[in-house]
Amino acid sequence: MAKSTSSDSRLLFDMPEGPDFSMEMAARKRGLWPVAGTDEAGRGPLAGPVVAAAVVLDPDNIPEGLHDSKQLSAARREMLFARIMETAFVSVASSSSRRIDRIDIRKASLDAMRRAVAGLEVAPKLVLTDGRDVPPGLACEGRAVIKGDALSVSISAASIVAKVMRDRMMARAEETYPGYGFAVHAGYATQVHRTAIESIGPCRLHRMSFRPLRKE
Repeated sequence: MAKSTSSDSRLLFDMPEGPDFSMEMAARKRGLWPVAGTDEAGRGPLAGPVVAAAVVLDPDNIPEGLHDSKQLSAARREMLFARIMETAFVSVASSSSRRIDRIDIRKASLDAMRRAVAGLEVAPKLVLTDGRDVPPGLACEGRAVIKGDALSVSISAASIVAKVMRDRMMARAEETYPGYGFAVHAGYATQVHRTAIESIGPCRLHRMSFRPLRKE
């Protein structure tokens, strides 16, 4: 069974201006190598899957400018996505809206992260996850890192891959389910999206367990 730890040990005044590779190098000194970072995109939207990515960076070829995907422009994310795909081991997995409705968003997110890690071409000895939870069922040690996408470049790389992949999926979804504006808001609860739901009703991509879609 994988061991799990949780870390919130870095105080605000000790935090770097951006993520770095220090946690990964510390793990390497302990014999835990390779190290993977994992993160997800899409926990909050009313529609679409939650997408997770796992990334093992090459310590000798880390793309410059890695950061929490939410802090980057779309163009910057796309550029870094291409660099990550060129230089790192990457795996992506998702949980559909139906699975989210069936098991809840937290479990669906963690399961997608577990499957992303399992899909890596190299087996990590340590997985760094963003947030408070370690995905259950990992085949190695896992460590949850609060605000990890702002601390670890491996996690920030995973956050970028997950965000770019999900945005692309939702843009394609607009072609199959026109009228909702998925290519613009990616399924989030914008006023345009909520108005479309009221006008034409939900589609198969909507999460019926989420308010205001959920029937009380």
